[in-house]
Amino acid sequence: MVRNIDWGEFKAFRATSTKEQDNFMTLIDFLKSYYNMFSAHDIYDTLKNDETSNMMLEKRDITDAEGIEDYLFKV
Repeated sequence: MVRNIDWGEFKAFRATSTKEQDNFMTLIDFLKSYYNMFSAHDIYDTLKNDETSNMMLEKRDITDAEGIEDYLFKV
């Protein structure tokens, strides 16, 4: 399920987050928490649909849902 990312809510989520991590991992945690997304396919589709988060995917050479899973496994 593709959702539009609410960047205002993300900023509030990031401000209250106690984890030390980069914005990409914080964004993934936000999608899991705020939108109850746990499927790598849903997370990837949502990130791919948004211009800013798509740049985050490209920076990390993530091209599919398996890439999200691999990235999460490495971190």
